[in-house]
Amino acid sequence: MRVLILQIVIKQWDKSQRTEAHERLRANIPDNYTLTFPPAVYVFNQQCIIDRHGDDIQGTRLKYAMDANGNILFDRFQVNAADNVLAYRGAKADAPPQAIGSLHNQWIQCRYNGRYSIFESDRYYWLYEEATLNAIYLDQLNESVFLNTGPALVYKDFNALDAIKQP
Repeated sequence: MRVLILQIVIKQWDKSQRTEAHERLRANIPDNYTLTFPPAVYVFNQQCIIDRHGDDIQGTRLKYAMDANGNILFDRFQVNAADNVLAYRGAKADAPPQAIGSLHNQWIQCRYNGRYSIFESDRYYWLYEEATLNAIYLDQLNESVFLNTGPALVYKDFNALDAIKQP
């Protein structure tokens, strides 16, 4: 049974957690895990596994869907149903997808960041985020796929979120 595996690791923090000590703590969080059910779940008629790790302070951070052509839209990415190619749609909705590579029996790791304006308790604040997506299309499920081998490709899209750090 062929299955698409999408594992996402999200690290989120607010302005008070931008010190070097906080950065070291976040750097020690793994960026790949063994698949364990739960938290991993099957979606799209068991054609895809979504495995979430890390933070989701808002509770609704991760969005995914299948379009009319069978392509899977996941966070900032699109997986083409016809050829299993992972494409990056970026943070801007109007940008065309950028093909990254094939997911057939090889995994790709994508690392990206962002920040969001959050309104909570009658106040606005910035929520910063670093996300890592591990993705592969397998002919046979292997729960340790992201630990047994390294990624065939590492794609990075880091924005300069804060040019001036506060002590």
